[in-house]
Amino acid sequence: QVQLVESGGGLVQAGGSLRLSCATSGRTIGAYAMGWFRQAPGKEQEFVAAISESGDRSYYKDSVKGRFIISRGDAKNTVYLQMNSLKPEDTAVYYCAADPSPTEITTTPIYWGRGTQVTVSS
Repeated sequence: QVQLVESGGGLVQAGGSLRLSCATSGRTIGAYAMGWFRQAPGKEQEFVAAISESGDRSYYKDSVKGRFIISRGDAKNTVYLQMNSLKPEDTAVYYCAADPSPTEITTTPIYWGRGTQVTVSS
């Protein structure tokens, strides 16, 4: 079993920054690809960013490229999302996800956290 717990969400003004963290436990999570998704009110859940199990490859939604950075901790069991130049349209609940497959992580990952709220005021 894999457990994912997000933290670091909050309220920030447009142009500000937040760093989300996802702490993991359970199976050999270091061998899993990790990712972040988000869901805004009234909208479908969408992929934001993902990182390979080794941390050497990362993928981003076009609208966050150049503003968000995904990374893994040294022990590979923590994943971060550094969010800079935040915009009101980034407001959403952000979910951490994990999957053994580096392709499934961007679409239908197996494991999910419960989410953390990010609110960007204008």
